[in-house]
Amino acid sequence: MTNELSLDHVRLTNRPLIVCDIDEVVLEFLTPFRDFLRASGRDLLPRSFRLHGNIVLIESGETVADDLVSALQEEFFLRQADWQTPAALAVETLAGLAQEADIVFLTAMPPRHAAVRRALLDRFSLHYPLVATEDAKGLVVKRLHAGRKLPFAFIDDISHNLHSVREHAPDCLLVNLMINADFRPLAPDPGKGVTKARDWTDVAQIIRAHISR
Repeated sequence: MTNELSLDHVRLTNRPLIVCDIDEVVLEFLTPFRDFLRASGRDLLPRSFRLHGNIVLIESGETVADDLVSALQEEFFLRQADWQTPAALAVETLAGLAQEADIVFLTAMPPRHAAVRRALLDRFSLHYPLVATEDAKGLVVKRLHAGRKLPFAFIDDISHNLHSVREHAPDCLLVNLMINADFRPLAPDPGKGVTKARDWTDVAQIIRAHISR
């Protein structure tokens, strides 16, 4: 794990812990990213579960080069506050769960974008601690929970993040949630030991059943 990653701003209480991804979980990502692309004559096609190779020029249908895709992602994160909004029932559900557990946001984002994301989350009353890192999520979850004898859960849309947490924090409840209905069927099955959730109502039921044991 990167030595520079600090978790000093995260203050946990003696309650269960919920660590939650943001893009395509708490905040809409693929739908606003597609809208962002369309505003500049490009589109995102649900042909496979990836961005690279699926962004095309609307006029010609030509696939956008990989280096430009990365540049477009960078621009989108710089302007995320203009495009992203919470997923349905995310704000209300997290507020309810926060009465029973500590919540920490863990986003796979370059830390240079953390301040913009913090302001965006605060706009929607999502004031939970934020950790932005490109490190393996399993290592971060392990550090956050720190071996406490309390239930904990991790919510993410990407299989390899869920598998990372399974490797480094095997006692953690793993919940797979993806908001976008077009790309959800293209996502790899997260496999054994991961509970799939349909929406935030489902997430709440799954997590409450786990932390109330």
